[in-house]
Formats: sequence, structure tokens, C-alpha cells
Amino acid sequence: MTEAHPSTSITGLVLAGGRGQRMGGLDKGLVPLNGRPMVSYVLEALTEQVAAVLINANRSVEKYEALGHKVITDSSSDFLGPLAGVEAGLRSATTDFVVSAPCDSPLIEPVLVPRLYTGLQDDGADIAVAHDGERMHPVFLLVRRSLQPSVAQFLADGERKIVLWFERHRTVTVDFSDQPQMFLNVNRDAERVEVEAKLVARAGHV
Repeated sequence: MTEAHPSTSITGLVLAGGRGQRMGGLDKGLVPLNGRPMVSYVLEALTEQVAAVLINANRSVEKYEALGHKVITDSSSDFLGPLAGVEAGLRSATTDFVVSAPCDSPLIEPVLVPRLYTGLQDDGADIAVAHDGERMHPVFLLVRRSLQPSVAQFLADGERKIVLWFERHRTVTVDFSDQPQMFLNVNRDAERVEVEAKLVARAGHV
């Protein structure tokens, strides 16, 4: 089936609201890759696939704002995890759908959003989540904005695990086993070197 999607009905959401604990507390989205902030690659990839892009950040807000997109913060200052960022995105967006991706996965391809949208529509689902053939990647998801009250209540009840929230709604996993590199993320220096090399190689094929 053709992987078409109405980009005007989808807002992109870059999740950059964590503590960066696995990188010694660094704000991961701002870590440089080949001379650019890591988040800039994610912003660039999503901008081509959606109507607008939001950045969810709870630190370094002015630095993120300088990248040219609206920055939104969690409703709580307690760093409740990625689902709190999703809730902020659903609360701030004006489109029917929100698609999220983490700030530390700079190898996103143009197929991400259209394939998630096709999977959601074909299944009549409320949430579409990427799967690389071996495991689910729960923060690569497309969700209906109408689910914002559900997320807010889930968090208010003290729940945090995004996969448990998925179980409350019709959720479809979408096959990206042909694009496993999209889900490579950067948590350590060795991973940064690997991803930088892949970015250089990809730029050489453009």
C-alpha cells in the first residue's frame, strides 16, 4: 500500500526532556554530532514530514528555542519520563495527530511518519508504534491528539510506563525491520562515533 499521509494533520514532537543520566547529565539533544547539535538532525527529518514541530525540553530552553521551533515543557517539574513529554505535545498541538521521536536518534528516515500513519489507518488504531523486527521502540509513535486526557490521567494516577498506557488503547505496531538504523541512539561516546560515521556516509549518498 502507498505510504501516503496528510502531513498537514500531524505535528512532530521531539522528546528532549530527560535528565541525560546515561551521558553524565549532559543535555543529550545539544550534544554535538559532526559540529551540529544532535537534536538538529531529528528536527530536520521531522520537519520534512509534518505540518509543524515542537520540542519538549525541561532544561536549556533558550538554546532549544534558538533552533527555530516552539519549545514546550512537561506539566510537572519532576522529570516523569517520555510519556510526560508526549502529554505536553498532545496538549500543545492543534493537529489531529502527534508523532514523536527522541532527540538522540539522528538517523530518522523520510519513511517514518507516512508508514506509522498508514499502519494506524489500516488498523483503525489510536496509536501506532515502531517495531524494528526484534523489539518495539515506544517513543517512536503516532498518536491521536484526542488521547491527551487519557495520558494526563494516567500520569496523575502515578503511572509512568508508556507501554502500560498503550494497553488502554487500540495500539498497532508497525514494521520497520528494513530500517533498523533509524533507532540507533547516542548514550555513550562509542555510540556517538558510530552514529557520526553513519551521518557522514549518508550525506555522501545524497
